[in-house]
Order: sequence, then structure tokens, then C-alpha cells
Amino acid sequence: MSTSSGRARGLGTDFDRWLGRLFRKGPFTALIVLVRIAQPKVEPLRSTFVHVIGDAIDWGDIALMLRGAGVNWDGAAFFPTRDDDGGLVPDETARARLRELETALRGNRLVLNEGAFFDVWGRTLKVEEA
Repeated sequence: MSTSSGRARGLGTDFDRWLGRLFRKGPFTALIVLVRIAQPKVEPLRSTFVHVIGDAIDWGDIALMLRGAGVNWDGAAFFPTRDDDGGLVPDETARARLRELETALRGNRLVLNEGAFFDVWGRTLKVEEA
């Protein structure tokens, strides 16, 4: 695993900067996977999706929301997805895409790198092959 430098002076976390850049293109649906990291293993724990309709939230808000999953997690991967018109996807579509993502992760944990992967402090993570 590797992490970035985290909070830059006055710019928030890596997550905050990622969300700001992504949201410039408008609302989206985010598939989220929480993981436990016990090097060299990365174990998916829970998954969900959320519709992101504004960028007024920050990493602290997201971390608080993710605490509701009821598990101790070390990382959260976000996979933005949009419908054909570039907006939110219907719940049914989000659920189907989430199941596809879970299947892909069972076969290869490196799939986490295809999303935006963050540690509990909102710093960027990357899974590296052992």
C-alpha cells in the first residue's frame, strides 16, 4: 500500500480535492467499497452507493457517514458512475454495477486502483502487487 501526503495547507484532504474536481462535471453516483488492510491482504468488508448532488461535503462528513457501516475499516474506494446523459444512475442500475464491482474485486484486489481509494484520513491509497 502507498499513500499520498494527505492534507495540503488550506486545501483539505486528497478526497476533498478529488470530489471538487469530479463534481465540476456535475452530479454522479458513487459506488463505495470499504476495506480492511492487514498487509499484505486487503479485504473488502461492505459496499454501498450514494448519489452525489453537491460538493458541500468533505472527508469528515463522509467518514462519519461510513462509520454507520458498523465495521472497522482502513480504506474506502469510490467508483464514480453516471448515466448515459452524464447524471445520476437509477438505484437499480447502481445496485447492478455495485454487484459487478464486488465480483471483480473478489477476483482481483487491484481493481480498487480503478476507483479513487482513500485511507481513514482521506489520503489517497494505492494497492500494489505483493
